Amino acid sequence: MQIHFFRRPENFKRVITALLVAGSIAFTAAIPSRAAMPPARPNGIDHTLFTQVLAAYVKDGAVDYKAIKTDPRFSQYIAVLQKSNPETLTGEEKLAFWINAYNAFTIQYVLDKYPIKSLMNKLSYVTGGGTFKTKFIEINGRKYSLNDIENNVIRPMGDPRIHFALVCGAKSCPPLRPEAYLAGSLSEQMDEQGRLFMSQSDKNRFDFEKNEIAISKIFDWFKDDFRKNGKSELEFISAYLPTEQAQKLLAHAAIIKVKYTEYNWDLNE
Repeated sequence: MQIHFFRRPENFKRVITALLVAGSIAFTAAIPSRAAMPPARPNGIDHTLFTQVLAAYVKDGAVDYKAIKTDPRFSQYIAVLQKSNPETLTGEEKLAFWINAYNAFTIQYVLDKYPIKSLMNKLSYVTGGGTFKTKFIEINGRKYSLNDIENNVIRPMGDPRIHFALVCGAKSCPPLRPEAYLAGSLSEQMDEQGRLFMSQSDKNRFDFEKNEIAISKIFDWFKDDFRKNGKSELEFISAYLPTEQAQKLLAHAAIIKVKYTEYNWDLNE
C-alpha cells in the first residue's frame, strides 16, 4: 500500500510540501522574534576626548594644568560628563564613568583656581577637606562634591582598587593615568595602576631586615575598603608587589611594624 501511494505523483508532491512547511515552521520557531529579544543596552559614554587630553598633558603622573586650560577638548569633555546620565550605565561602564568624572572634575577645580599650590589649604585641614566638600560638579542636573562621588558613589561599588585610580590632585596621590578608564579594560588598568603606585618609593617603602614598612596614608584612611573577604590590607597590598617582595611581606605580616608615609598635598603639577 505504501509503495502504491508514493507512485502517484500528486501524493509524492503532497508529502514533500508537508515536509518543507514543517521544516520552515521549526526553523522559524528556533529564531526568537524581535519582541522576545532583550532590548539593546544603552550606548556607553565616549571618553575619547579625555584620553586625548591626558595623553597630551600627563607625563609620569605630572599634569600640565596650564596647557589643559587652553585646550578646548577638555571643556568639551566636561560638557559630555555634565550631559550624561550615569544611571543608564551598569557594571564596569558605570565605574569607569565615575572614576573618569572624579579625575576630570578634580582637574577642572584646579583650572578654576589656577595657579594654586595645593587643593588642601589651611581651611581644608580645619574643616576636614573643604575643597572636596564643595558641590561644584553637575552631572545630569544633579550637584556633587568630590567627596560625594568618592564616598557615596564609587566606594559603595565595592572594588578597593579604585584607590589606585582616583587622583585628588596631590603629589602623594596615585599617578594620574595618561588615558581614560574604559569598561573593556578597567580591571587591567586598575591592576597596572596598583603595581605602579606600590613601586613608588616616596609613597611605599619596605625594609624587611628591620621588619618595617612605610605605606601610603591611603591604606590607613580607607583600611576598611582593603579588608575584604577576611583579608588584611597587607594581603591586599602583596598582590601588587614583585613576587619576592610579596612573599616577604606575607611571611613577616604578623610581626612587621607598619608606618605611614607623610602625605604631600602639593599640586601634582
